Amino acid sequence: MVRLVLIRGVTVALIMLICGVAWPVMAQAIRPASENRIAPAEPTPEIAAEIFGLDAAPVLIREEGDVPGWSVQGQDGLLGYVASTWEIARSVGYSGRPLDVLVAIDLDGRLIGARLMRHSEPILTLGLSDADIARFVGGFAGIDLTNPGGAGSGPDMPDIISRATVSTGVIRDSILRTARTLAIGRGLIAGGGIDRVGFEPATWAALQAGGALSHRRVSMDEARAQLPGARPPLPEGDDAFVELWAGLADPPTIGRNILGQQQFSHAVGVLGPDEVVLFVASRGLYSHRGTDWRRSGVFDRLTVVQGALRLPLADDGYIRIDKLPLADAPDLKERSLFRLGGPGFDPTKPFVLELTASRTTDSGEDVSFVLSLPYALPDAFIVAPPPEPAPLWQQSWQDKKYAVLSVAAMQVLLTLILLFQESLVRRPKLWRRVRTGFLTVTLVWLGWGLNGQLSVVQVVAFLQSLLTGFHWETFLIEPVIFTLWAGVALGLLFWGRGVFCGWLCPFGALQELANQLAQKLGVRQIAVPHALHERLWIIKYSLFMAILALSFYSMKDALILAEAEPFKTAISMRMMRAWPFVLFVLALLAAGLFIERFYCRYMCPLGAALAIPAKLKIFDWLHRRPQCGRECRLCETKCTVGAIDPLGRINPNECVMCLRCQVVMNDDNTCPVLKRRKRQPAPETAAS
Repeated sequence: MVRLVLIRGVTVALIMLICGVAWPVMAQAIRPASENRIAPAEPTPEIAAEIFGLDAAPVLIREEGDVPGWSVQGQDGLLGYVASTWEIARSVGYSGRPLDVLVAIDLDGRLIGARLMRHSEPILTLGLSDADIARFVGGFAGIDLTNPGGAGSGPDMPDIISRATVSTGVIRDSILRTARTLAIGRGLIAGGGIDRVGFEPATWAALQAGGALSHRRVSMDEARAQLPGARPPLPEGDDAFVELWAGLADPPTIGRNILGQQQFSHAVGVLGPDEVVLFVASRGLYSHRGTDWRRSGVFDRLTVVQGALRLPLADDGYIRIDKLPLADAPDLKERSLFRLGGPGFDPTKPFVLELTASRTTDSGEDVSFVLSLPYALPDAFIVAPPPEPAPLWQQSWQDKKYAVLSVAAMQVLLTLILLFQESLVRRPKLWRRVRTGFLTVTLVWLGWGLNGQLSVVQVVAFLQSLLTGFHWETFLIEPVIFTLWAGVALGLLFWGRGVFCGWLCPFGALQELANQLAQKLGVRQIAVPHALHERLWIIKYSLFMAILALSFYSMKDALILAEAEPFKTAISMRMMRAWPFVLFVLALLAAGLFIERFYCRYMCPLGAALAIPAKLKIFDWLHRRPQCGRECRLCETKCTVGAIDPLGRINPNECVMCLRCQVVMNDDNTCPVLKRRKRQPAPETAAS
């Protein structure tokens, strides 16, 4: 027995490792290939005219680059820009399928409008009208992307659609993220570039101490050691062979203080859009400029290195500086300005200025060394981009923290019930009160109050997300559902599907409580023959496989088929739905008055989905006696879902862990085996 448990444990651990590690890795490998086959939505002139409120159709011009999109040209010139959330943010909905919204911004950095172009969302497809979707997506018009608190932090955000929190939350985050990226990419809002406006007076010493100027010094003795045999020989001593300073002069606090207003304006006035000014100064025996640049046009002694990028400094961007206005500036020999930039170079990131010092030996060979001068523009001179909008899931967890705590408390209580079931099942009245009370809380509070009803749609969405790119954020948007699934996952590992189906399913609780009332009112129960009972199981397993298989062809069709679940009508929407859906629920509940948990037994695709991994549960804490199924079949007739076969065996695929069989077999007034033992006389004590 111990060996069997260990084997099961190792098997489950390996499966969890594969699902937890291999699947996401495989998903990341599969995802780019699948994504490349999906083209982003393209705006038409008619769509752009509607979003921008134009009478005439504008001209759309495609723009590639790091932030691809379209510019919108009207009769009076440029009006704004449009981009696809799928192309920029790679937005994936709750269904695991691409979610594409066209987002438009104007030249003032405001989100001018949005249009939903593609989705496969479970809640959006059923239960909501197109007007609801259009109202939500269109409600983003006017959002100020330059808000200091972050886009979407103001009171003008559209309300999340009730009972569509996950899907509309994903839409919200993708719209705001795409609009912010587009505005930064088009230069409409600051995006982490250099501060070219702020100015404060500063001395040379203050700039050097603050990191605005980087400094290195090489003495004569150090140079002699690195240039052996150089001719003419270098003198000995601690005098400077070369002393080098460098820094970016674009921030006025650096450039204006070092160069003075006139020289600073002249230097930055000729810069291109992606160029910066590098200030280099030196003193000592060795020149950082040399003389070869006059012939070659390249300052071969200086190189800027940033990662794998190496940028030479050319004379077409060179300005010689003869005098500095700073009183405390050192006695410099050479002062130079170089235009710096190019594809891949980011002046806000650290880089290294390399100075190559070389000499010729008597034998005619060259010896050299490289002086590396690291430089990083201080954060004080970098404009921080506006904060990204806080993910909706963070706000959701904050808003629903007490609801999450209550769900966690229910799961902790259920864990204690199952761990100490032996003490509970020996007290039938206490067990009945505990179970009825727990099911009542599950139905009223967890179901109708918190909308905490799990669904097969979530199982399909999870499996789809593993294939198209798994995102935790998508599932974290609904805290109650996430907390429930976390508990159910552990419950499947320890006890099987019964943790959810028997205790935490609001619709299951509704069926059982309704059947209890029916039995008290004298409604006669129908005993389904076991042979027929087993064959009817095919319905729910076939239904689950059909929904899953159909989701790979059409998520919309799969979600229509998933309406075989009555959960949305009975629990999520509290019967506030069209009459065919309500009639379907009433028919299932009516059948459950005669056959306890009729829907759970034969039709529930979610139960079928949970039953598949239920066979891998590690522990088996439901007890049986040798007489069960041979001398007594009472537990079989009392089982809530018919999970006990005529031989007395409990089928883990069907068991909902209600503990009723454990109550029966431990009650000496009910269990035939215990009643027979109770009637047997005690053995007489042998005479001494």
